[in-house]
Amino acid sequence: MTTFNVVRFRIKPGREEEFLDAHRQGKARWPGLEKGHIIKTGDNSYCLIGEWADLATLKGARDQMIATLNSFRDTLEDLGDGRGVTDAVSGDVVVDLRA
Repeated sequence: MTTFNVVRFRIKPGREEEFLDAHRQGKARWPGLEKGHIIKTGDNSYCLIGEWADLATLKGARDQMIATLNSFRDTLEDLGDGRGVTDAVSGDVVVDLRA
């Protein structure tokens, strides 16, 4: 069953290109990632959306995803409320909205 993960980031002012470069040119090609997109959701605010074959595949890439995060962690602002620098969720598809 297809699984998605969504990670929200807030970037320190002036560090957006550094954040984006950390994901470009294959730097975020985690094993098993079928598709990935980064969307801009506001000023200095982004979400990464990843598509995976299943939850096991996502879990198998977790260590490499954390290593990538650590390579640009200093570009991120704390999100507050005890969340740290990311707000991540994941889950299996329950409704596919494609026509």
